[in-house]
Amino acid sequence: MAKRNTRKKTSKKSTSKISGLRKGVRSALRYALRGLLVFALLIAGVMLAGRYIAPWTTPYMFMEGQRLGDVSYEWVPLENIAPVMARAAVAAEDANFCTHWGFDMVAIRDAIEDGGTRGASTVSQQTVKNLYLWHGRNYLRKVLEALMTPALEAMWPKRRIVEVYLNIAEFDAGVFGVEAAAQHYFGIQAKALSAVQAARLAAILPDPKGRSASKPSNFVQRRARSILDGAETIRRDGRAACFES
Repeated sequence: MAKRNTRKKTSKKSTSKISGLRKGVRSALRYALRGLLVFALLIAGVMLAGRYIAPWTTPYMFMEGQRLGDVSYEWVPLENIAPVMARAAVAAEDANFCTHWGFDMVAIRDAIEDGGTRGASTVSQQTVKNLYLWHGRNYLRKVLEALMTPALEAMWPKRRIVEVYLNIAEFDAGVFGVEAAAQHYFGIQAKALSAVQAARLAAILPDPKGRSASKPSNFVQRRARSILDGAETIRRDGRAACFES
């Protein structure tokens, strides 16, 4: 009888430990889910605020400021930027900007078919990366970018996305935003940019530290001519309407 009682007590203890372990796991999962929910709500709140508040810096801008000692950055509303500049940037980086919800599936398919030799990042994706995340190839950043881009499209109008994109894009080492870029390269304000100047600025966006808008290489000049045609095309066929209205 004593042996049977001992076995029963041992069995009860084992069951109790398993039950306690399960409760601990469930409790940990609840806390983790709550933490994720709080984090998601915090990010959503920050993104919603970004629809109305001009950013005074970005993570990448801050890091460049630490590296260089200072950066040139001046926020200007979209109405104080030459309309051709917005069209040129969109034509160069994301011609279908007005027709997608954050990801250009046609461009992604074409990039895959080309073996990844061409980019498929949209203006919305670049805005999320430049404003909230960090640069460099990183799976965590890509996941966050993929989650935050549709949220940005849902919370912000297209016009606001273009406005922020043009204001925080890097145009040279320590030069951020089209206002600083116009003054840096041409000695004028962004609202005074000509079509050729705007196209040259758009042409250097993929490699701002390796290209110059004021002393364009043959490649930049050819690229700028192509962007000029693209900017006129999206104006004519209505693909610029979402940020010009």
